[in-house]
Amino acid sequence: MTREDIEALRIPLIALGATLLVAIAVVYVSGNVLENAERQLGQRETQLREARLRIQNAGEEKEMISQYLGSYRELGRAGFVGDEQRINWLDSLRVANEQARIFGVEYDIGAQKPYVYAAEFNLGQLLLQESLMHLRFRLLHEEDLPRFFDALAGYGGGFFTIDQCTLRRLRSVEDKAAHLQANLNAECDVRWLTVKPAGPAEKKG
Repeated sequence: MTREDIEALRIPLIALGATLLVAIAVVYVSGNVLENAERQLGQRETQLREARLRIQNAGEEKEMISQYLGSYRELGRAGFVGDEQRINWLDSLRVANEQARIFGVEYDIGAQKPYVYAAEFNLGQLLLQESLMHLRFRLLHEEDLPRFFDALAGYGGGFFTIDQCTLRRLRSVEDKAAHLQANLNAECDVRWLTVKPAGPAEKKG
């Protein structure tokens, strides 16, 4: 190959080299573009799955709300859901006293606080609270005690649990006037219960 031949091939070789460089650059860029496209496609697929899951969850939540909304409202009317309703509790005591025909009720109500056994129910974002009420009343005989609490529960003034009760006899069973007067003194501790969504402070705690 002569010098003239080499000179004649110089321009084609330069063009070939430039073409190879361009081709390499195109392949590199294309690889990055393809990788970015695949990454974006994966992100879009993930977003689509999450959107579908949200729609599905929203549908399930809507169905659950529709299923339990009536019961939730009923519990609210019964005084279990929402803020404590102490006026209703006192009305319940008055009505139970009249229906059970006992000799009046005295009471003390403590401050509201978290229910002592709330952790056993796993209520999630719901806050179960209690207000302890100490009751003092007199009875004609032992059967008046369950009659009183049946009337208290039947009034619908709220939900409660009986913590403990003690009975003490006031007079001898031989007292001829005993059938006209109170024979037993009762003292009971009752826990009035309410449930409501936990506030920011309770959720953080």
